[in-house]
Amino acid sequence: MTAILTPDQPEPETFTDAASAVIRLEQLYSNAIRFLCNHFGNVLENGPPAQRIRACYPEIRLTTSSYAQVDSRLSFGHVATPGIHSTTVTRPNLFQSYLTQQIELLIRNHGQPVTIGTSTTPIPVHFAVAGNPDISIPHAGATQFTLRDTFDVPDLSTTNDDIVNGLVDGSDGTGPLALFTAQRIDYSLARLSHYTATDPDHFQNHVLFTNYQFYVDEFEVYARAQLAEKSSGYSSFVAPGNNEIFGPDDVLPTLEKTPQMPTYHLKRPGRGGITLVNIGVGPSNAKTATDHIAVLRPHAWLMLGHCAGLRNTQELGDYVLAHAYLREDKVLDDDLPVWVPIPALAEVQIALEQAVATETQLNGYDLKRVMRTGTVASVDNRNWELRDQSGPVQRLSQSRAIALDMESATIAANGFRFRVPYGTLLCVSDKPLHGELKLPGMASDFYNTQVRRHLAIGIRAMETLRNMPLERLHSRKLRSFDETAFL
Repeated sequence: MTAILTPDQPEPETFTDAASAVIRLEQLYSNAIRFLCNHFGNVLENGPPAQRIRACYPEIRLTTSSYAQVDSRLSFGHVATPGIHSTTVTRPNLFQSYLTQQIELLIRNHGQPVTIGTSTTPIPVHFAVAGNPDISIPHAGATQFTLRDTFDVPDLSTTNDDIVNGLVDGSDGTGPLALFTAQRIDYSLARLSHYTATDPDHFQNHVLFTNYQFYVDEFEVYARAQLAEKSSGYSSFVAPGNNEIFGPDDVLPTLEKTPQMPTYHLKRPGRGGITLVNIGVGPSNAKTATDHIAVLRPHAWLMLGHCAGLRNTQELGDYVLAHAYLREDKVLDDDLPVWVPIPALAEVQIALEQAVATETQLNGYDLKRVMRTGTVASVDNRNWELRDQSGPVQRLSQSRAIALDMESATIAANGFRFRVPYGTLLCVSDKPLHGELKLPGMASDFYNTQVRRHLAIGIRAMETLRNMPLERLHSRKLRSFDETAFL
């Protein structure tokens, strides 16, 4: 099999209007997907053809030869050096607003058109048929032919985080426009649907992470109250299984199987709502969730969880606003060395502190009664208390840590790595170093009294961040020397 059957493609075209460029991206992508789906259906019915079948992702390309200074007040929207910069694109309908914004900034800042055409990167057939409910990929051995002999399949050698991790040097005069390639995005979109049991289309730009079902229950109560209030701006509430309600009394069906990371979306036009993800316990889950949600380019994510208070002056129910992280979670060590500092982001810190003050009606010095600001340590061993404590406790003391959990450092570190604004507000649920363990009775009282207010603080902080200009929220603290133009 030497010949390759491909769809007819127009010649690359330049655009000085971002909206028109995105329309062309959508045309190229939909033509490619339709081509692959049609031929895949024919192959399943009639057997493989004599030709290989291939369609490729569309591509955005910018060529500039000038070192002229652009508007540097923005940390995004421009390339750092002259040359050819490009990125492959998937699901342009899902990313329509994002792509329009980023392309518009490129054209305006560089005074150059963008070129839209077809790339040389094949679309794996698994991703092409993922949105078609009438087609599914048979398991290996279920067909009379070898799938990869006829169609392109996912290739992990080209699905990686090299751009994000700064491993693309651009020394040949070319560089990436975006942090993620189309294959990497498609991979994560498929994983998101699997882990959360909701389609990526429902995800909002402001993401809360938690590790307890109690927060989910309270989030649904809050969502229903918002839907009852017509002036709230929220339009619907989506639960796992893509079950969507529009009124406060609508019934949500119960799923037969609970997904690994149940996810709920309080939607608002323009993706301005809030998504809540119950990631469960542990840094591995925290990394998995953030690895995939990052491709949606959210404007912020926050961790709302419970922690062990490490100071005797803390009380159960007190809050901890993380301003530094002791990373003993280990899951990101290969991608982000532990010597890389994870800075506190002033905009997020202020939003969280103001939200605590509003919800508790405490201000200034009085706020110290219920909230401490300091270092949060994240570990990978839930029962760390059972080991010899001399080593861990000494490190915790030397780091000046005031709280310990299993997820916060991972979420913050991945936010830093993926250039997503991040923050952490924890609630002290036990003090193991001081004899207050998390026991059933204590836990029940704590959850009943603290969860609602903790969630309200997180939501209030997100609403503050939602009203903040993007150029202020996405500051240079998250950008490296030679950054991609796209946010």
